Amino acid sequence: MQFSGIHHVSALTASAEKNYHFYTNILGMRLVKKTVNQDSHHMYHLFYADEIGRPGTDLTFFEMLGVGQTYRGNNSISLTGLRVASDQALDYWIERFYQFSVNHQGISEQLGRKVIFFEDPERQRLMLVSDQNNTGVEAGIPWAKSSVPSDYGITGLGPVRLTVPELAPTADKLVNLLNFKHVGQYPAYQDGQADVEVYQTGKGGTGAEVHVEIRTDLPQERPGRGSVHHVAFRVKDRSELEAWYEKVKKERLPNSRIVDRYYFQSLYFREPNGILYELATDGPGFATDESVETLGESLALPPFLEKKRAEIEAQVKPLETKK
Repeated sequence: MQFSGIHHVSALTASAEKNYHFYTNILGMRLVKKTVNQDSHHMYHLFYADEIGRPGTDLTFFEMLGVGQTYRGNNSISLTGLRVASDQALDYWIERFYQFSVNHQGISEQLGRKVIFFEDPERQRLMLVSDQNNTGVEAGIPWAKSSVPSDYGITGLGPVRLTVPELAPTADKLVNLLNFKHVGQYPAYQDGQADVEVYQTGKGGTGAEVHVEIRTDLPQERPGRGSVHHVAFRVKDRSELEAWYEKVKKERLPNSRIVDRYYFQSLYFREPNGILYELATDGPGFATDESVETLGESLALPPFLEKKRAEIEAQVKPLETKK
């Protein structure tokens, strides 16, 4: 079994309103679902993606009011990649980042690709990666109504970086459990540290890579606003997810069993270095309870939460998202 690539990445924010402003008005992504955390109904769960929220394009955020800052370190998902179509798009983004005072570095190269490292206002660690020479998992399609021209828009999720104190436990689960392939490495960001190891799944390419950074000099990360909660990988359907569940169970890894998230079905588990993985089905998708034209404009609740709508709406601060 092979994953089709990265499904989504979920992170933490202290302010849904400010988060929405940055990811839609500055990064030009589309809010395709405004809902709540199904395990904690008092907090928003916002999904930013391409034009229709295709699997592999979703960057999501849980709003945790009052959450403290992140103390960066090991045992973490330390970087989220975002794909753009070309090197020329990166030139556009450098100018846009200056225009909106976004903290960023210049254009550099990673694995033969042009990239820009940058941060959101809560210091979420992000990277734009050019698909100029990319082959592999197909990209999404930017929303036509975005504030960013379509040629330069974000087309989906790129490589995800894990930072761990020891490679072997993470590599073992990536290769021997999850069927990733080791495809190379590149120099570490810090002197004296081991190379960053690169693994890919499915068709490979920027939408299907996990990069593992080994840091022997860091404490364990203390998560807060701007940290990543989990990364999800794409599974075709329920029957394949059930097969993955059997594999994870045989490994005796603590797991959630299969959970119905309504927009997709999921399985959660932690690997030995503490990274939380989710396996998520490609369907049924975000147009299940809203039309494509009005995605993200109103508070969407799955049927099992609809009876609690009045209570939930009283708990969350109104967030205007209608364009």
